[in-house]
Parts: sequence; C-alpha cells; structure tokens
Amino acid sequence: MAWYFFNSMMKAEEGTPRMIEIAEHVRKGAMAYLKQQYKVVLIVFIVLAVIFSLMAYVLKVQNPWVPFAFLTGGFFSGLSGFFGMKTATYASGRTANGAREGLDRGLKIAFRSGAVMGLVVVGLGLLDIALWFLVLNAVYQGENMALVTITTTMLTFGMGASTQALFARVGGGIYTKAADVGADLVGKVEANIPEDDPRNPATIADNVGDNVGDVAGMGADLYESYCGSILSTAALGATAFAMNADMQLKAVIAPMIIAAVGIFLSLIGIFLVKTKEGATMKDLLHSLGMGTNVSAVLIALATFLILYLLELDNWLGVSFSVISGLTAGVIIGQATEYYTSQSYTPTKKIAEASQTGSATVIIKGIGTGMISTCVPVVTISVAIMLSYLCANGFDLSMSSASISRGLYGIGIAAVGMLSTLGITLATDAYGPIADNAGGNAEMSELGEEVRHRTDALDALGNTTAATGKGFAIGSAALTALALLASYVEEVKIAMARAMEEGTRFIDAAGNAFNPATADMADFMAFFQVNLMNPKVLVGVFIGAMAAFLFCGLTMGAVGRAAGAMVEEVRRQFQEIKGILEGKATPDYGRCVEISTRSAQREMILPSFLAILIPIAVGAVLGVAGVLGLLVGGLSAGFTLAVFMANAGGAWDNAKKLVEEGHFGGKGSECHKATIVGDTVGDPFKDTSGPSLNILIKLMSMVSIVMAGLTVAFI
Repeated sequence: MAWYFFNSMMKAEEGTPRMIEIAEHVRKGAMAYLKQQYKVVLIVFIVLAVIFSLMAYVLKVQNPWVPFAFLTGGFFSGLSGFFGMKTATYASGRTANGAREGLDRGLKIAFRSGAVMGLVVVGLGLLDIALWFLVLNAVYQGENMALVTITTTMLTFGMGASTQALFARVGGGIYTKAADVGADLVGKVEANIPEDDPRNPATIADNVGDNVGDVAGMGADLYESYCGSILSTAALGATAFAMNADMQLKAVIAPMIIAAVGIFLSLIGIFLVKTKEGATMKDLLHSLGMGTNVSAVLIALATFLILYLLELDNWLGVSFSVISGLTAGVIIGQATEYYTSQSYTPTKKIAEASQTGSATVIIKGIGTGMISTCVPVVTISVAIMLSYLCANGFDLSMSSASISRGLYGIGIAAVGMLSTLGITLATDAYGPIADNAGGNAEMSELGEEVRHRTDALDALGNTTAATGKGFAIGSAALTALALLASYVEEVKIAMARAMEEGTRFIDAAGNAFNPATADMADFMAFFQVNLMNPKVLVGVFIGAMAAFLFCGLTMGAVGRAAGAMVEEVRRQFQEIKGILEGKATPDYGRCVEISTRSAQREMILPSFLAILIPIAVGAVLGVAGVLGLLVGGLSAGFTLAVFMANAGGAWDNAKKLVEEGHFGGKGSECHKATIVGDTVGDPFKDTSGPSLNILIKLMSMVSIVMAGLTVAFI
C-alpha cells in the first residue's frame, strides 16, 4: 500500500518549471544531508557493535545475538526515515500544484504521501520483529524458558532503533531550526519580506529542514516506539504466563497480531480523509479526525475478537487494557489540538498578547504549555492504572502473578495506543509536506488563492504535528513503563548467566539468592529498590536532571547553529547586490551547508550522553540506581516534552492567526511579536521536545542491553 500511494503521488503533475526547480533544490539538499548523517551514524554503530561483540564473546556478560539485533534495528529505523523523506520531497511540489486545482486535491496528495511514511514504519517494524522471532525460535526451540530468552533478546534490537532515532531527531531538529530561525529573524523581522520568499537565502535550507527533522526524524522515532511497545509486551507476556506454555505463546504473539490487524484498519481511515473547497480549520481537523477516529473504533472492536479467538486468559480484561491505551491516545490528541490549534481559546489568547509585545507572547506561550501538561499526565496516569487492573482482574494483592499480569496490561495498552500508527503517523508526516508545499507556492508566485489554500493546509499541519508529538510522547511513557519491568527480566537472565560462570549472589541477610526461582518482589527486596534507599533517590534525581540537561544542550545547539545562519543571511543581503530587489539569486547552497555542518557537529554530545548516563549509573549505583534513573527520566521527560511541544505549537499557530489578518496582519508590530514567539518555540517543538521521548526509551534500552555489565559490578 505504501508503494501504491507513492506511485499515485508520482503520477500527479509537479507544476510549472519554477515549481519543479524549487522542489529539486529541496530534494537534493535533503538527500545530501541524510547521506552525511548516515555516514556519521554508521561509524557510531560500528563502534557500538564492536563493544557489544566484546561484551558477548569475550566478557560473556551479554547475549551473543545482541550485536546483530542492534544493527538490524538501526538499519530498519534508518530505512523507514529514508523512504518517508524520499516521498515527502517528491510530494511537496505536487501538493502545491494540487492546491491550484482545489483544497481537497492538495489535502489528498499531502495526506496520502504522509501515509507512505506511516505504512512503511509499521510494515518494516513488523517485518523486523517477525524475522527475528522466526530465527530465534528456530535456535532456542525446546530449551527451558525459550520464549523468555527469545523476547528479551529481541528487545535489544530496540536499542539500535532508538540510537538511530535519536541521531535522526536531534540532528534533523538542529538542522531545521537553525535554518528556520535564520530565515525568520533576518528575512521576516529585519528585511520585512514574507515567509518562504525566494529572496531569502535560508529559504531552501528551511524547506530541507522540514523534511530531515519532521519526516526522517519522526519516522525513525515512531519506528522504535512501535517496535519497543510490541517487544516489551511480548517479553512481559512470556514472563507473566511462564507456567503455561500454550498460554505463554498466545500472550507473546497477541501484541503482534493486534498491531498487524491495526495496519489494515488504518488503511480504511486513510481513504476516509477528504474535504470540501473553502473548508475552515475546524472542517479540516474534522476530516483528519474522521480517519483516525474510525480506525481507532475499528481496532477497538477487532481487539476483543482477536483476544477471544486466541482464548487468552482474562481476554476480556486484557481487551479493556488495549482500549485504555487507545482511548488515552485519542484524549491526548484532542487535548493537544485544543491547546495548539488557532481555532481554540489558548492560541487566540497568545495572539491577543502580541498587542503588548513579544515578551507577553512568550510569557503567555510558556504558561499555556505548562497548563497543557495536566490533561496528558492525568490521562496517562488513569490509563496506567486501568490497564494494570483490567489485565490482572482487579487483583490488589500485589502477588507476583498479579504484578506480572498487570504489567503485561500496561504494555499491551501501549500497543493499543500505537496500533493506529499507520494513520496517526500519516497525519504527522502530512505536516512538513504541507509546509513545503506552501514554501513552493510562495517562491513560485502562484497567486493569492493558491497561497491561501496552502496556508490552510500548513496551519492544519502545525496542529497535526503537535498532535503527533503528543501521541509519540504518550506512547513513550507507556512503553518506557513496560521496559522497566523488562529491565528486571534482563537482569534476571544476566544473573543466571553469571551463576553459570561460577558467580554466587548473597542477599542482605547473608542468604544465597537464586534468580531462577525469584519473582519480582524478591528482586526488589534483593536490590533494595525502595524510596529509603539513597541509590534509588540519587538515580531519580539524575534521571530528572538528564531530561533538562538534554534539552539545554539541544537548545544551545540550535542557538549556535541559528547564530551562524543569521550571520550568513545578513552577509548575503549586504554583499550580494540586488537580492532584495529580486534582481540577484541568493547563495542557497551556502545556507544548506551551514545547517548540515552544524547539525552533524552539534548532535554528537547529546546523543552520546543519552547512552553513557545509564551505563555510568549502572556501574556506580547498580540496579537500584538504574531503576531510579529510569523513573526520574520518565516522569520529568514526559512532562517536559508535552510542555515544549504544546508551547511551540501554540506559538506557531498564534503567528499564523495574525498572518490571516487578525491584530494587524502581516508586517504589523503584532506580527513581529508573534514571530519572536514562534522563533523561541521552534527548538521547543521541533528539536528538544520531540527528542525527549527517544531519550526516555533509549535510556531504558541501553539499561537493558547493559544489564549484564551492571550485574558484573554487583
């Protein structure tokens, strides 16, 4: 279906020679950046694969399949980003040309091109999972606790996906925001020329950035969320139903089947997205909502049938766990839409604040972003409790079996939330395609009516992008919670491996500890995982700090890269005579080069810190410290990510509202104030905020992969 949508898009006309030329500039810039990024990432992956090989084959503190699983996870994650970006760079010009025919034509081209990304991510994700399951099942079949070994081993390819996703998100985010800030501050504020004006040297780099950040980055990001939720749930199912081999297999494959059926039902929603000429923003939001909500309802109904036919223990309760995850995803999406869409009060109030200057715009935006965290946090909290209780039959005894089944419910809730990813990611990838289409229309001077249509599609894209980010961080919270339990299982396997090598474990009372017969409560007691243990508390503080440190580093990186871009744009305006009069062509390539070089240089430190922090905490504070680290990172990272994504989205749409003619319109003082707000919000919503959900899961994945090394320090 991804191939079908791609071919359908390629058959559409790309427009005038000028439109084709602009699209080609963007396409070449995007592919050049991606090629350069993959070179850097390849070196990192080779180094890490060598380290994992030493741990597996020399030190023997790791499963021997880990180096290979790590590489395939990174490869498929990168491939999904590549396919999505290739489609987006071909689709934007065709979307602009489609907008010449009508709003519905432009919407369909952009949305179905975004669907290529959605379908490629879920397709490659399930392909990777299926291949590894078949291979490992053939290797371990018949062994004791085979499914536990298989599922915990498969979890490790999630680290490859997470590492690739972090580089894609951070690098792409720095690239796009350096170009965007440079284009806005010098072009729109200082030179007083429109957005995406061909006279602005940073315009092409800005359009390239939309693709490398919001398409390639988001695709790699949600690929690892999707795979992580399925794999962590499978691992929890293998543990929760370990005493019944038949039921254990059903619990392992249930999340895979739900995800697979979800792909087909997402397709129905994709075909439902359409609109009418002259549609308002609410009409356009309703069009996308129709597709996503119909898919969600169908998947909810299908879940009951799937689990009933599987004859899974407590299938009805587990089905309601899935429903709680699905419902949480819908609620978070609606809350995000409310706080970021220009159709609703919060964003209107930010635009209204522009009458008293840029400072009040920034204050109002920050306040709105902070308030907007309430609904997602409460929603995820309720979803966690409901999914836990439904899966264990509302058993409050806290027995080992009750906890294991409850945790399985939380994992499968994450699968439920991501089961609509085929269409949810389509709505997110749609955003940068529509944004680039607007840029193409502006630079090609297509006329007021066409620009009005592309502006409407672009404003819709801002909201869908914010919704997608809220959805991504919500799924990350549920997945990370399931990964916490998976970490304990990986520690258990690492301890069993160490015992085979002759290591003996003694608990606080001086008694021998046998991990093979211990349950979750025994592990918590052995490692003294409680709030009175200073190792846990220190871990929590470091985890919370890591989220802020990571944001600070990525924000600083954007600031430095944007500073270089601002200087370059100013230089070209001063030295290349005739640019502002439209008589000379700017040096677009120089701006693309600055963004590319800055992104490659600046993404290294934040990305390596995300990998090194869990390893260092594990070595110094042990298992208790790592669990504290993951809890602190999850709680602070989740809240901070929602705040940043929503504040940034609201600032962006407040600017769009003014540009539509409210509060003085384009070129007014109010417009300049909202541009400043949008400029501050750019790294919030497109660099630091979206990277946090990867940070949360990457720290969990690194902890799981390094569990053997952590146990060696006990």
